[in-house]
Parts: sequence; structure tokens; C-alpha cells
Amino acid sequence: MLRHVLGKTFRFLGYTVQYGCIAHCAFEYLGGIVVCSGPSMEPTIQNCDIVFSENLSRHFYCIRKGDIVIVKSPNDPKSNICKRVIGLEGDKVCTSNPSDFLKSHSYVPKGHVWLEGDNLRNSTDSRCYGPVPYGLIRGRICFKIWPLNDFGFLRASPNGHRFLDD
Repeated sequence: MLRHVLGKTFRFLGYTVQYGCIAHCAFEYLGGIVVCSGPSMEPTIQNCDIVFSENLSRHFYCIRKGDIVIVKSPNDPKSNICKRVIGLEGDKVCTSNPSDFLKSHSYVPKGHVWLEGDNLRNSTDSRCYGPVPYGLIRGRICFKIWPLNDFGFLRASPNGHRFLDD
């Protein structure tokens, strides 16, 4: 009797560990569902929108300008932020706020990206904390899941003029 109970218990624990490892790998390497909060990505992503984030792009260095990414916050490593990639390493970016009279520019260093929220007037982003190391990128947002009336791929940046091509 005891042998039977121990056998079932160990089988259950074995299956739990196996499925836990599979779930971990799926969420770490494939992607997952993310609830976005805060006003920095409005109007593209509203507060409490639910999106799908895939993680393969970051592993294969396929992040491009214009992509919306989930990143470990440079200010608080315990939290994630959602921002748009404005510049990749070597790109010239505008580092000043839209309301500044004199515009300042800089180049994104090797191994970094320049991130900004779509809501430039209400976003803490690379204009505050500088270029972000590529290693902090957790995933790329593919499409919006919730609300259902907004389901689908995300729209282009309302700040397309901030992308510099020189």
C-alpha cells in the first residue's frame, strides 16, 4: 500500500517538474501574454490592453526600428516597460523633447537600442535614461489581444518623424 502511494506521488512530482520545465521554456523562449499599463504608449497601446509578445526575435537579433518591445526597466530591474524602438546601434537619434527649440542628436552605441514611448509628452524613456542595452529586451509585441474591437497587429508609430535616416 505504502509503495503504491509513494509510486503515485513520485510520478505526479515527475510530471509536475517536466511540465513546469516545458512551460518555463515556452514562456522564456517562445513568448507569452502581457498586460500593458501606463499612458506612455498611447494611442497605440492603452492602459490595461493585453498583447502577445514573442521572444524569438531578441534571441536571433531580429529587432528592427519601429518594433514595440518589452524591456527590463533600466531604472527598476523588477519591472518591465513597453516602448518603441527608435534607433539601433550606430543610428543617429534625436535626444531632445519635441517641445525643445534646439534639437540635439546622438548616436546609439554598439549593443544598445534607443527606446521612446508613442506618447512623447508622458513617457519616461531613452530621452531620460539614455540608450538601453540590447540584453534588457525581453520580447517583441506582435499583436493586441484585448480589447477585442482593437484585436490585431499594432499600428505604425504616430511619431514617425522621429526616425532619422542620415
